[in-house]
This record gives sequence, C-alpha cells and structure tokens, in this order.
Amino acid sequence: MLNHHTKNNMKSIVDCRPQLKEEIDKIAEVAGYLWQNGWAERNGGNITVNITEYVDEEIKHLPAISEIKPIGVKLPYLKGKYFYCKGTGKRMRDLARRPLDNGSVIRILDDCESYVIIADNPVQPTSELPSHLSVHNRMIEKGSPYTATVHTHPIELVAMSHTKKFMEKDVLTHILWSMIPETKAFCPLGLGVVPYALPGSIELAEGTLNELEDYDVVLWEKHGVFAKGLDAMDAFDQIDVLSKSAKIYINAKCMGYEPDGMSDEQLKEMSVAFNLPK
Repeated sequence: MLNHHTKNNMKSIVDCRPQLKEEIDKIAEVAGYLWQNGWAERNGGNITVNITEYVDEEIKHLPAISEIKPIGVKLPYLKGKYFYCKGTGKRMRDLARRPLDNGSVIRILDDCESYVIIADNPVQPTSELPSHLSVHNRMIEKGSPYTATVHTHPIELVAMSHTKKFMEKDVLTHILWSMIPETKAFCPLGLGVVPYALPGSIELAEGTLNELEDYDVVLWEKHGVFAKGLDAMDAFDQIDVLSKSAKIYINAKCMGYEPDGMSDEQLKEMSVAFNLPK
C-alpha cells in the first residue's frame, strides 16, 4: 500500500538532515549553472547522484510512495542504494529552484533490477535512468569514490562534434588541452568520444560505459556530453573547463586563424609539474 508521508510525518526528506540538504542544494546549484550556460534547453539533460552515504535508519524505513518500477537491467552493485534523480520531462531551470519537486529520491530494491520512489513526491525519474544507474553500478564495482553523473548539451563542444576529424580518438583531447593550461590540469584524462547513436539506445549506453573506463567526460557526437565526478559540482566543473577550451578554439577560428595551442613540450611540462596521469 502506498503511503504519502510528506505532510504528516515529514515535510521533506532533507528536514533536519543538513548534509543531505547540502548535497541536494549542490545538485540544484549545478542545474542552475547548466541552464544559465544555455546547455539545458527545455527538459534537456540529467543529473543522478548516489546519496546513500547520507541515508539514516529513518530513511531506510520510509515507505514507498510509488509502485515498484523496473530498471530494465540487473545492477548487482546497487542493492539497497539510494539516488537523487532528475524527473522525466522536468526542466533544469525549475530543478534549480525546487529540486524535490522536479526530481525524487529512489531506493534500489534487493532484486537489483527495480526501484521505488521514497521522497518527496512521486516524480518519475528520467527515461535515461538505466544508463545513469549502469554507470553508477560500474563505479561502485571499481571502488570509485565518484557519486554523480551529469548529462548536458554544451554548445561549443557539441558544435565541434559535427566535424568528423574531431571525433577521432584523442584529437579533441589534444586540441582542448592545448588551449589553456587549466584544461589539462583539471581534466587530466581528456575527453572520450562516442559516435552518434539514438538517444536512450542500448548502443549509446554501451558506448558511454566503454569510454568511461578511460575518461571522466565523454562527448556524444551531435548530442551532448556525459560526465562522472566526485559529486555533481565536480562533474560540472570538468565539463565547464572543457567548454572554455572549446570557446577559445572557436573564437580563434572566428578571428580567421587556426590557433597554435600549447606545444607538445609545454603539455608534457604540465604533466610533470602537476603529476598528471597523461
């Protein structure tokens, strides 16, 4: 039996839970940045965050406020985990102001292939939930400290994905690293690329999972980017830095020349000075 607990027992799941509230507020802040940057038209983009570390015994015993819903795939490392998920059809600009009216908290059930919504309202999660949760499952399997996945549509990066030569392995990584030192420092793994695939398809999900083995940020050809990070802000920061490099490159091209970029020697010097992995 469904139990809508929001009015009598608890106004919101974040009440009297400052750490959880801080995490949800951070998600809302990132959603605002995505909208302000012009990366989140209409209901574009998604944010999914593993909030299990903030879950107490009371939350564990909260009743479902939805029917049991299938994930569509079995994810054994997510048993008993809790996630904040942006709602399907919801807008980032609204999530930024009211995160728990435009997203929900879900509990993964013991079968590892279904979930229920537990707070605050029965907002159906994004249709991209299976893809996002598959990435979280893999991160937990690998012992990664990352808790967040962010999908958005950065204008300049998507524009560059319309040129075939940029979609070859690590071509864009080298260009973007060479535009400004911070890009290599703060995105030391570079930018993975996934050839165009139908949004929401298994092909796109599998391509993304494969690229995320070697990168923290992946560019979907003619579509957007998918990033993972320690939290939503960390994932956003990596996209933001890469986007800055793309802006610099495109601005230089608009001035009528191909930018020189930092030399290979200068990039190597960065790697040594800051102990970078590549």
